Amino acid sequence: MRVIIVGAGEVGFHIAKFLSGESLDVVVVDQEPKQLRRITDSLDVAVLEGSGGSPEVLREAGAAEADLLIAVTNSDETNMIACMVAKAMFSIPRKIARIRNLEYLQNEVILGNQNLDINPAISPELEVAEAVMRLVQVPYAAEVEDFEGGLIKVIGFRVFADSPLKDMSLKKIRKTLSKPFLIGAVHRGLDVTIPTGDTIIRENDIVYVPVPNTQLAETLTLLGAEYRPARRIMIVGGGRIGFSVAKKMEAIPGSVVKIIDHGKERCKFLHNQLASAVVLNGDGSDQRLLSEENVADMDAFIALSNNEELNIMSSLLARRLGTRKVITLVNRPDYVDLAGSLGIESVLCPRLVTASTILRYVRRGDIQSLTAIADNKAEIIEAAIGSKSALCNKSLAKARIPKNSVIGSIIRGTSTVITPTGQDLIQSGDRLILFATASAIPSIEKLIA
Repeated sequence: MRVIIVGAGEVGFHIAKFLSGESLDVVVVDQEPKQLRRITDSLDVAVLEGSGGSPEVLREAGAAEADLLIAVTNSDETNMIACMVAKAMFSIPRKIARIRNLEYLQNEVILGNQNLDINPAISPELEVAEAVMRLVQVPYAAEVEDFEGGLIKVIGFRVFADSPLKDMSLKKIRKTLSKPFLIGAVHRGLDVTIPTGDTIIRENDIVYVPVPNTQLAETLTLLGAEYRPARRIMIVGGGRIGFSVAKKMEAIPGSVVKIIDHGKERCKFLHNQLASAVVLNGDGSDQRLLSEENVADMDAFIALSNNEELNIMSSLLARRLGTRKVITLVNRPDYVDLAGSLGIESVLCPRLVTASTILRYVRRGDIQSLTAIADNKAEIIEAAIGSKSALCNKSLAKARIPKNSVIGSIIRGTSTVITPTGQDLIQSGDRLILFATASAIPSIEKLIA
């Protein structure tokens, strides 16, 4: 499978980084030599200097044999032209593009298969807003991803000092809990591992747990957490993301939304466009303002301004003042671990969120989707099992699942979710949720096919 990535910025880099560990033919195209040097110095992928919208450059990149083009430059127009050329001249089957301008994004005629045939167009702002909404609904979560239309949630929990999981092995945790329970991945510092029964969970680990949606409250209780979706929220930053989150929260009955922005004109816009949110003109890191607006009574404090230093400082302040949940936006990927180390539970980077969203559409064979988690250091694989798969009619104990991977859930029919044990049998038509590091993906593909 040949993939052409147009754009070697942070999004392109992280997509290329993930795909480089798999059996794919990847070419990255960009006009900036500095961006390309970073890729050649770090990754085992081909690079080509030039415009992604140039027919000759795409031809040299192997567009005639490409299966997928991913256009993620900072220019919507460049991304759209690259997709247009990919369709008109090379008939590349699938085109994915990052599009930020809502006028383009919402125009089905331009993006539809009769014209640019972009499927899908990804908006970083809207993807981050959706990620925020998933986090708002699950207290104590550092990360939340939905699968099978929301039938299963994979939730990343940070292990605090008072957690019942702290300093326990997975074997002991399973014996202690009254229901089947599985941890798919453990994020510790800069490393991510697929755990075994002997893995011991430590304080500050982020553990990724697949949870059937119907058992969310019960599972949270088992983990020592209370299930109470946020209804009272305070947002710092009234840009596209902040506005989108406020709009979505207003649609939830019983919600109370306060939004702070330093720009007077932006505040006027927010006041006119939002139905019930309280709009405040001020500094999100002003302790007196936060105290006067009762930040301690908020279920969630969400820092979404364009200034990541302001977001981190205001989040730490809100945490100190007693806010139950804090969500922070950072634009630099290297700030994600920094913010997490300071005690901020949920840290979102638009570039990483966008890269993770795009990776879901890089499907191969019976793999339905790939979702990057833990700062793009591991993947969740959604796969369908056919009658010819080596896993069909095998119990998990005999399935020979590759090293650095684990089956987290089995979905059978339209609504049955199984948290597997060694005795569970995999059947034709089942869908699996697997956790894996990049090194295990090729082996998983062969096993599923």
